[in-house]
Amino acid sequence: MNVIKFANPGYLWLLLLLLPAIAWYIFKQYRSHAALTISTFNGFNTKIISYRYYLMHVPFVGRILAMAFIILALARPQSSNSWQNVTTEGIDIMLATDISGSMLAEDLKPNRLKAAINVATEFVSGRPTDRMGLVVFSAESFTQCPLTSDHAVLVNLFQRIDAIKLQDGTAIGMGLATAVARLKDSKAKSKVVILLTDGQNNAGEIAPETASNLAKTFGIRVYTIGVGTEGKAPYPVQTAFGMQYQYIDASIDEPLLRSIAESTGGRYFRATDNGKLKNIYNEIDLLEKTKLDIKEVSKKTEEYLRFALWAAFFLLLEGVVRYALLKKIP
Repeated sequence: MNVIKFANPGYLWLLLLLLPAIAWYIFKQYRSHAALTISTFNGFNTKIISYRYYLMHVPFVGRILAMAFIILALARPQSSNSWQNVTTEGIDIMLATDISGSMLAEDLKPNRLKAAINVATEFVSGRPTDRMGLVVFSAESFTQCPLTSDHAVLVNLFQRIDAIKLQDGTAIGMGLATAVARLKDSKAKSKVVILLTDGQNNAGEIAPETASNLAKTFGIRVYTIGVGTEGKAPYPVQTAFGMQYQYIDASIDEPLLRSIAESTGGRYFRATDNGKLKNIYNEIDLLEKTKLDIKEVSKKTEEYLRFALWAAFFLLLEGVVRYALLKKIP
C-alpha cells in the first residue's frame, strides 16, 4: 500500500491562509447583491439564465485550488510503501548441502541432490518467519546465500545448486565450518545448521571434529542427515554407448555424523528414501522459536510533479473561464 508523506510539512500551515480569502469572497458576493421589494414574481417566471451565471464562481475556485496544490507541492510529497518494525518469531538456520558427484545417485527420486533440493525448498517455504541461508560443499565449500528473510531469493538460489561445478570430493568439515561462520554473530536465541551429505570426509583443510567444536563454542546445534539407501545405489555414467548405470555402495560415515550432532545438542537422521527425508525435515520443523526484529523499508519517490501539474491545470482553467468565457478584463 502506497502512503503519501511530506518532507517539508511546515508549508502545509500556508493552507490556513486560504480560509480568510474564501471568507472574504463569500462576504463580497453577499454584499454585491442589491435587495428590491416587489409585489409579485410572475414577470420573472420565464427568465433565461446564461451559462455565465453558472461559471461566475469558477475562476475563484480555480485560483484557490491552484494555490492549494502549489502549497502541497512546496511541502514535497513523497510516496512509499508502508514501512514499520515488525517483531516475528523465528530462528536462524543455515542449510549445508553436499553437492558432490555421488549425490547424483538415483536411489532417491529423481536423484539424491534433486530430492534434497525439493524437500529443503518445501521446508524453507513452510517457515516464513525464520532467517535462513545456504552453504554448498564438495571438495571445497562456499556460501550460496547468506542469512536472509527473503525466502524467494533463497529458494531461487537453491534451485540452481545442481548446476554448480566444483572439484569433486566431500569436505564435511569445510561445509560445517562455513555454515558456523555465517551463524556465529547471530543474535537469535536458537542457531541451527542442517548438514546433509551422502559420504565420508575426504577433502578440505578443516577436520569435521574441529568444525563441530566451533559450532559447540558458538552455541550452534547441528542436525546431520545421511542421505542414501542401505546397500548399493544406481549411479548414472555417460559412456560411448549412452547413459549406463553402475551400482555404488553407500559410504555414509554415520559415526562421524552422529558424533557431530550429539556434541552440539542436535540429532542424526538417516534418509533412505524421499518419504523419510521429508519426515526428517518435518521433525526439525518442530524446533523452538525466538523473536527477531525485521525492519521493512521501501524506496521513497518524489510526487511533487503531479501536484504542480494540478496547480497549472486549475490556473489554466481560471484563465480560460475568466477571460475567454466571462470576457473579464484583466
